[in-house]
Amino acid sequence: MDELFKAIILGIIQGITEFLPISSTAHLVITPWIFGWSGIVNSLSFDIAVHVGTLISLLYCFWKDWINIFFRERKMLLFIIIGTIPAGIAGIAFHDLIESALRHPLIIVVTLILVGFLMLYAEKVGKKLIRSITLSDAVVIGTAQAIALIPGVSRSGITITAGLFKGLDRAYAAKFSFLLSTPAIAGAAMLDFYKSIKIGQSHDYSLFIIGVISAAITGIIAIKFLLSFLQKYPLNLFIYYRWFLAVVIFLLYFFRN
Repeated sequence: MDELFKAIILGIIQGITEFLPISSTAHLVITPWIFGWSGIVNSLSFDIAVHVGTLISLLYCFWKDWINIFFRERKMLLFIIIGTIPAGIAGIAFHDLIESALRHPLIIVVTLILVGFLMLYAEKVGKKLIRSITLSDAVVIGTAQAIALIPGVSRSGITITAGLFKGLDRAYAAKFSFLLSTPAIAGAAMLDFYKSIKIGQSHDYSLFIIGVISAAITGIIAIKFLLSFLQKYPLNLFIYYRWFLAVVIFLLYFFRN
């Protein structure tokens, strides 16, 4: 199959699933596995492209918030820095483990199901009233973001869930999740870029650009959709999708092995 087509498809998948609570890693691991894709779309350079694309989505949607954070809400900036630390440490310490052993389809099945139940429980017990962040919230949500490095968990899913457990309003929890993910995604892109230079990996710039554009455009759509959706509805739709996806992956794994 044409590499350009693969790049477009996986860029779209990354843009949508990075921000919806359904796990981008699960979809990016499973899609090439199902269709037997390999080559540039499974490469480090393409990972950088989709990370850059989703970073552009975040900056486009929240640039006004970031200006306000840097110049007026310094406390929020401190909370974001503190919340980023756990994922930064975990990403550096366990990067190789996460990128190899933990990308197994059955691990993804388990995390999709378990985090789905966690999301459902958070919906039941969370007060969903608070629209401000405390230091305690930043630490808890930041720790949840570190757990999201495990494939199948979902960065937005677990951080929004942590926010609900802390009593945050759904849409506000999602917004803080996106703000918190911005430095984490930027850091991941820089780490992958450093690794690609270190190993001397060549880049196909046409595929790189396609990956960036498709991930950025669909990412913007996904962010705006989720923020609007959570103002009216609970996470149940995404929970049911996670369980459905887990069943599909489980069946495919055993029929193909």
